[in-house]
Amino acid sequence: MTSKQVKPLSGAVRTSAGAVRPLAGVRITGGLLHHWQRRNGTATIPHTIEQLRAAGNVANLSRLLEQDPAPYRGRYPFLDTDLYKTLEGLAYELGDGRAGEPVREFFDEVVGLLERVQAEDGYLNSFFQDPAATKKPWEDLSWGHELYNLGHLIQAAVAAARRMGDERLLRVAERFADLVVERFAHDGVCGHPEVEMALVELYRETGLRAYLDLAAAFVDRRGKGQLKHSIFPGDYFQDHLPFRELPSVTGHAVRMAYLAAGAADVYLETGDRSLFEALERLWDDMVATKLYVTGGLGSRHSDEAIGDRYELPSERAYTETCAAIAVMQWGWRMFLATGGAGYLDVFERVLYNAYAVGLSADGKAFFYDNPLQRRPDHEQRSGAEAGGEPLRRAWFTCPCCPPNIVRWMAQLADYVAAERDGALLIASYAAARVEGTELGLAMETAYPWDGDVRLTVERAPGGPYRLVLRVPGWARGASVTVNGEAWQAAPHDGWLTVERHWQAGDEVRLTLPMPVRAHGSHPYLDATRGAASLARGPLVYCVEQQDSPDAAVDDLVIGVPEIVNANIERRDDAVVLTLTAAAAPPPSTELYPELPLEEAPLETTVTAAFVPYFLWGNRGPEAMRVWVRTPDATNGKKAK
Repeated sequence: MTSKQVKPLSGAVRTSAGAVRPLAGVRITGGLLHHWQRRNGTATIPHTIEQLRAAGNVANLSRLLEQDPAPYRGRYPFLDTDLYKTLEGLAYELGDGRAGEPVREFFDEVVGLLERVQAEDGYLNSFFQDPAATKKPWEDLSWGHELYNLGHLIQAAVAAARRMGDERLLRVAERFADLVVERFAHDGVCGHPEVEMALVELYRETGLRAYLDLAAAFVDRRGKGQLKHSIFPGDYFQDHLPFRELPSVTGHAVRMAYLAAGAADVYLETGDRSLFEALERLWDDMVATKLYVTGGLGSRHSDEAIGDRYELPSERAYTETCAAIAVMQWGWRMFLATGGAGYLDVFERVLYNAYAVGLSADGKAFFYDNPLQRRPDHEQRSGAEAGGEPLRRAWFTCPCCPPNIVRWMAQLADYVAAERDGALLIASYAAARVEGTELGLAMETAYPWDGDVRLTVERAPGGPYRLVLRVPGWARGASVTVNGEAWQAAPHDGWLTVERHWQAGDEVRLTLPMPVRAHGSHPYLDATRGAASLARGPLVYCVEQQDSPDAAVDDLVIGVPEIVNANIERRDDAVVLTLTAAAAPPPSTELYPELPLEEAPLETTVTAAFVPYFLWGNRGPEAMRVWVRTPDATNGKKAK
């Protein structure tokens, strides 16, 4: 192994003046994100390795070394990708010294198998390399996912090279990528975008322009009829219009966001302005009309698709965990392209809600889809849940989400800070040590549970230097002190800048007020009309039936006074909101009563606790709501 410079997987971007560069010299040392990473190493990764062995992902590779190989195990031809995503997470764990010998042994075993089973021409896929395979390589670009697999292989390989100094996997990935450069020089595109991001990253790692050029070509080939639109129409694949002409994010949610993230990487390297204009238009439309309050993307189960503008049903929200990760990848790249704090606001909303909810509290069970409501009779439609089974599952037939959680959790530190000429930008708040730039800091905070952040200078540059702190859009009245004295500069465009000659020991304290907030929804969003969701800081809250013992969660009604007077308390390592609500059963039993309704009975007063959305579903399958009725949704009766 050779020693490599440690840098984040999102890589070096163009070095033009003012460009934002990701910073890898960050180590998370405490708080919620540290707990998540520790859980990832002690529970989720061992569980994932166990499941990958049990499901046959490892055996699918090793059997190719046998004279008469056993049948391929699994329903889908792209299951190698789950090994690759896991290897990427392991590269971070091993490179940062957080993993032990069993993880190292698994990493070495799988890398060794990949080296041995790779075809002479560089091709690598355990399904299509099977002598008994029903399809030939590259025969089914719409559904074969061979390039999708390559993308995750490259990302794992680059992570291993950068974080571990281990280039064995990189050599495997380069051989496969070189084959793809030759094979797809003039036409062809994968039905599932992902390889675009990876090819740009491989270009950053190797300096070979052919990888970047192919990534750009894949972005521009979509929408030109090169895919067979079987099962679903062209918009499912983002293949009905060229990317630059798409009026809105559309189709399969994960595919769309991966494609956009790859296009953003191409922009970061080429400066293609028309590509950025399309990215900005699509992002703004998504945030304004198609993103759930949790940051989840995708409202349709039938084709895992995004849906129409304002089509955001709560109980049927799909919001796949992989889509949450893809949105964060896209948002981070938009931040690198622009320095815009608003992209980080969305990134953070997704991280603490739509992404975090995908994993159980013990780290060993997963949501694939992430609804914002569970009705009280839902178990009548699921025999397993009627017996009290946990809502999350240990594994899936298509297990794309669990290994994706593993790799993203392992690299959270890469999204804490960035640098720009003469400035350190703090993008996310966590207890951490920030190094790798002229200004070295120790950051202490209990974020996201409270908004007090203390940054202590440990290493100072010789001249003036800017410390730029993100002020989230929800943080009204943010303030900063430097060595105990108020800093007079006000936030601008989501950032608060402190520029001075620094000395070791200087202390900056940022205060982000965190009152309880109530969010309504756009009037076109019919599913949540007359309802409110609660939030505090970056966290969206929900009420589970377990925390509303005196009224059904569907009957709860909350108004402004109740929200303002909510009690904020720390309970079981989380902040819980306890408030008084009205209990208002429907005034009519008819599904479609004639208006005006008959007079409703007086409402009674009850107490309910709201917990962070990402924690729901850990205590059994009962009713849950993110959106709760407001007085506008009742006959306006006051509680007794």
